[in-house]
Amino acid sequence: MTAPGAATDPTRVLVTGVRGKTGAPLAQLLAARPGVQVLGGSSDPATVTAEGVRPTAFSWDDPAGWPAAVEGIDAVYVVRPDRPDAPELIAALLDQVPHRAHVVLLSEQSAGDVDPQGWAVRAEQVVHDSGHSWTVLRPSWFMQVFTDPRFYLDLLISGGDLPFPDGGAHIAWIDARDIAAVAERALLEPGHAGLRYELTGPEALTLPRTAELLSRATGRPVVHQDVTVEEAVAGTAGFDRELLALTYHRVRGGSFATVTGTVEQVTGRPARTLGAFLDDIGPALRPAA
Repeated sequence: MTAPGAATDPTRVLVTGVRGKTGAPLAQLLAARPGVQVLGGSSDPATVTAEGVRPTAFSWDDPAGWPAAVEGIDAVYVVRPDRPDAPELIAALLDQVPHRAHVVLLSEQSAGDVDPQGWAVRAEQVVHDSGHSWTVLRPSWFMQVFTDPRFYLDLLISGGDLPFPDGGAHIAWIDARDIAAVAERALLEPGHAGLRYELTGPEALTLPRTAELLSRATGRPVVHQDVTVEEAVAGTAGFDRELLALTYHRVRGGSFATVTGTVEQVTGRPARTLGAFLDDIGPALRPAA
């Protein structure tokens, strides 16, 4: 791919899920690059307000809008949709992406642990077989689950138990901003084609140690509670329940415990620790003096 700024025309990059945990910081990094035009894909383009990002209609539920979204692009960041038809949707999208465009897929750590012939691996395989140059990102659990109201934000605000069926295993938490930093380079720079990057933070932590760090950052007691998988998935149903249960079983099996140095190898700086991440967000969650 031609380096940004080396050609007259800008490098056009489509970011699907531009308002997501990795899409938002990635779009900011790309927009700061000279000679890069960032298309921010969203099902609600009016909500895409980041400076330097062009709002672009994109929804997995509206294939009719894909040709306009991918027209003339040089690279695309594909956030895998967590739904059972993800492999088929990704394959259909890439059929419409210009052949020259490089594809970066957001997958998950140790995707093959799910099932050698399973859903996550099939999503990666359709990218491999698409005829495009490609890079696959396989990150561990995002640190941002602790700032997401769907997960643990209320816990950090109020303190209390951290219910997590870990079985004593470790997790190499990763900051989504580090995933975005790797994606930026994979989208724009040579040397990443045909590679699968396992992305983690610099340390694997037990859930009790994670709870200690959360307590220290927020000034409120947080205590890990090792619940059963069945308790953890209560209230969910269908594919979401199956996927969540499988993920927790993988945690207990150690799938997210391996630490890699890939973030530093690709970006030139170490991945953030959970402690550093919590230093950033902790003050906003502490009680007023």
